[in-house]
Amino acid sequence: MIRRILGATAVALVTTLALSACGGADPLNTAAGSADSATSSGLAGPVVVGSFDFPESVLLASIYAQALRAKGITVEEKPNIGSREVVYDQIKSGGLTVLPEYVGSLLAFVDKNSTARSQREIMAEVRAKLPAELVLLAPSAAEDKNSLSVSRKTADKYGLATMEDLAKVSKNFVVGGPPEFKQRQEENLKTVYGIEFKQWKPTGATTADAIKGGTIQVGNVFTTDPKIVLNDLVPLQDTKNAFGAENVTPLVYRAGVDAEVTSTLDDISAKLDTATLVSLMKRIAVDKDDPPVVAKDWLTQNGLL
Repeated sequence: MIRRILGATAVALVTTLALSACGGADPLNTAAGSADSATSSGLAGPVVVGSFDFPESVLLASIYAQALRAKGITVEEKPNIGSREVVYDQIKSGGLTVLPEYVGSLLAFVDKNSTARSQREIMAEVRAKLPAELVLLAPSAAEDKNSLSVSRKTADKYGLATMEDLAKVSKNFVVGGPPEFKQRQEENLKTVYGIEFKQWKPTGATTADAIKGGTIQVGNVFTTDPKIVLNDLVPLQDTKNAFGAENVTPLVYRAGVDAEVTSTLDDISAKLDTATLVSLMKRIAVDKDDPPVVAKDWLTQNGLL
């Protein structure tokens, strides 16, 4: 299922990934295209940091933006822009400079036929398929993966622990998730598990509550959502890896960044892990703290401001 890249190209890609992950190489020099357009001699304009239209992306973008400002870099923020279908074109054209991305979802967007699932496979394929204008930096350990989750009551009633279990009863269930979830995952879930639903319902940020309330039986709840615990939801085990690695990774517009920008973003990625992301999202989703406040607190605690 994995698209293989043969010969010297494969060696180069794996070497690039290994060096970038440990900070041993500048991705501006190892990615496709010339590095001359992005140097440490200065930036032609502000670094524009954008985000998708959900709270975690807004939080991550605020972390990036505040850390860059702390280095004296001029930053403009554009939060809550929209889905990847909208935001990708903006960063590709240079309307955005920095975007917090999720590597598996990015790969699925640039190559809907890819079957890579591990972080290493995904990073290699994304870097090979991105246009020359874009560079994917070193990944963080933090992941926010897709899940299909059900209520505890539904799991107990139907004996659901895995997505394979779900396939046996899914035709009787209504599934909810972000508006683009059906487009991105319907064929994938059918191919990998034979999962087909009675109805697909757009629920967006209210998915976890919709499961608890019973308006849907299954929902695409992201794994860092604190409502998984608060609502006593059961994320079904993805035993066949229908959902690949989703490490949080900065995507940058090559011509708009320099070495200081990339090193600042790499420093953030080196300190960010999944447990941290879950705790930060609890402050936003449950405690109702503002994302910029949460971002500033985390940066301060980690010596990045």
